[in-house]
Amino acid sequence: MSGSDTSAQDSAEWLIKTAEEQQLVDAGAVYCGVDEAGAGPLCGDVVAAAVILDPAKPIPELNDSKKLSEKKRERLFDEIREKAIDYCIARATVEEIDTLNILNARMLAMSRAVEGLQEHCDHALIDGNKLPSLEVEATSIIKGDALVACISAASVLAKVQRDREMIKLDEQYPQYGFAKHKGYGTKAHLEALQQHGPCDIHRRSYAPVKKLLPQ
Repeated sequence: MSGSDTSAQDSAEWLIKTAEEQQLVDAGAVYCGVDEAGAGPLCGDVVAAAVILDPAKPIPELNDSKKLSEKKRERLFDEIREKAIDYCIARATVEEIDTLNILNARMLAMSRAVEGLQEHCDHALIDGNKLPSLEVEATSIIKGDALVACISAASVLAKVQRDREMIKLDEQYPQYGFAKHKGYGTKAHLEALQQHGPCDIHRRSYAPVKKLLPQ
């Protein structure tokens, strides 16, 4: 085996963290990791990402985005986009969340992320215990964002993208404090909702918002 082949093999081994991933590597399959961010907040879109990592370009600091500092997530966001073979960030809108419910909206966002990949993909590794409707084969992995590098990468892209959007929306709706809590139901957010009522980006189907709507 040549030196370059050995290097590629070592990099691939860095990515192998689960039996599911090992099987895909052994089969020579191209696979992506998929995750979403924004199921819990009272407002804003739910954002999903799909990422095909390059085994020759490992990203050692990858982890579940919730376990990373904001500064590190921001840095990894750029590194993932630079080193990945392909990635796609997609979403389901507030209107879709209210119409479909949050579970179905999450699945929709993830399916859009996979469908948006430009490179060929044989298999999708999905964070959690539910599978979106996809044209490619898929496997769900509980806590996958902490176990599989490509899912971790997807979690970072989705989280950073959504946080940036909420910071931007704070400029449009400064009375709610979106830049600080990113739409989650914090005490400050709930107090702002009581004082100002829901705005256009609040999820009407969520109980804290729904109870403030005109009957």
